[in-house]
Amino acid sequence: MHTSLFTHSACLEHDTGLGHPECADRLKAVLAALEAEEFFLLDRQEAPRAAVEQIARVHPRSYVERLLSLMPQAGHAGIDADTVVSPGSGEAALRAAGAVVAAVDAVAAGGSRNAFCAVRPPGHHAERARAMGFCLFNNVAVGAYHARAVHGLQRVAVMDFDVHHGNGTQDIFQSDPDMLYCSTHQSPLYPGTGDPAERGEYGNCVNATLPAMAGSPEFRHAMTHTVLPAIDHFRPDLIMISAGFDAHSRDPLAGLHLTDDDFVWATRKLGELARTHCGARIVSVLEGGYNLRALASACAAHVRELMAA
Repeated sequence: MHTSLFTHSACLEHDTGLGHPECADRLKAVLAALEAEEFFLLDRQEAPRAAVEQIARVHPRSYVERLLSLMPQAGHAGIDADTVVSPGSGEAALRAAGAVVAAVDAVAAGGSRNAFCAVRPPGHHAERARAMGFCLFNNVAVGAYHARAVHGLQRVAVMDFDVHHGNGTQDIFQSDPDMLYCSTHQSPLYPGTGDPAERGEYGNCVNATLPAMAGSPEFRHAMTHTVLPAIDHFRPDLIMISAGFDAHSRDPLAGLHLTDDDFVWATRKLGELARTHCGARIVSVLEGGYNLRALASACAAHVRELMAA
């Protein structure tokens, strides 16, 4: 079996305006890096458009319809101070969520060993009924609930190594004992959530905070002593990754000091757990990362490790 790459050109048409850090150049940099000869064997797939019914497993239908209605006919519109949309943003958001749905289908059916979704807008800040932090729909949560509804993969673990806490995924998962959300993130930092005391109703939210300037030793300690044991104990049917690369030492929006090797190590450790518990099934979804060179390099390293898993 192979590693699949899901993306769509519509994700480049989500225009956030001049100077916005979450820009189309991010995805262009990732896709250019994945054109290298070593990625020739990637199974490249065009992301379908997610159906409203698929997104509505996570977000109220009224929220989905209202959000799509807010896309401007021209120019830009602000959902909040950070979250900007354009005429192409609705289609981009539907394709981003659809990529994760299709990736779950491919991995669950056994056609792919694992998958990476190179998409934008990102998703992990999108709460059940609130868009924020550059995010419209919570892509990874849409995939997780699709895995349950369609494939009977009841227990899904999401590991989020973005430098920012995925408040949206935690909001969606916190009352569901069969969904596990784990996060390593810088604290204090936007969005101000993710304290270790936030454990969810069933102890199914695991937050490992890292102080500014923390690097490889602190990250690997948090993974080894907090995150990986939680996933191992949970025994998931599917592992998903919110793969943000803004904890990289060169990223301008935060203050952690991870390297490509740290993302490779984390991917390898998650792969070991996936082989133990869920037939090696992993679906990884792009979240943050705002230094283009660091994003491209770290993302390529992550996908290289997925291919080797």
